Amino acid sequence: MNDSEIRQIVQNVVRNMTGAPQTDPPPASPAGKRLVALGADHGGFELKGILKTEIESLGFTVMDVGTNSKEPVDYPDFAHSVAQMVGTGRAWRGIMIDGAGIGSCIVANKVPNVRAGMAYDVSSASNSREHNDTNVLTLGAGLIGVNLAKQIVKVWLTTDFGGDRHTKRVDKIKSVEKQYLK
Repeated sequence: MNDSEIRQIVQNVVRNMTGAPQTDPPPASPAGKRLVALGADHGGFELKGILKTEIESLGFTVMDVGTNSKEPVDYPDFAHSVAQMVGTGRAWRGIMIDGAGIGSCIVANKVPNVRAGMAYDVSSASNSREHNDTNVLTLGAGLIGVNLAKQIVKVWLTTDFGGDRHTKRVDKIKSVEKQYLK
């Protein structure tokens, strides 16, 4: 994904928030590659760069939706971009990094078809995938170190949904969401 395509995605999110018409979605990722939407606010900017390299080394394609500096920005804008990419099926999964991870998790869970979870250790990352089939991960750059963040991301990206008894529960989550989409 080039800078022009990324800018187009961010513009589409802003248009969506203001009610203006959207342009066409970005092209699909290269064949066989799973696309991970990656975003951060200024507090997560440095960690985002490190994790982008880590995610690519695991064989995934990364779409960086910003921010692109340490200049102060509002995390809801970028969390919404990541979640929208996942919720509309343009990305397989999404990862958002802010100071604590909590606010971005709240924002992402407002987007239909998104099940966001905040992870603060490897167990919470694994559990969110196995039990809840999360498709957006939020991280608090101010709360976890780089090495732990890498471990969390690797586990989260490589852990499958457990199915079985958890399927019924995830279906109930989806059912609650549908009640409010009418």
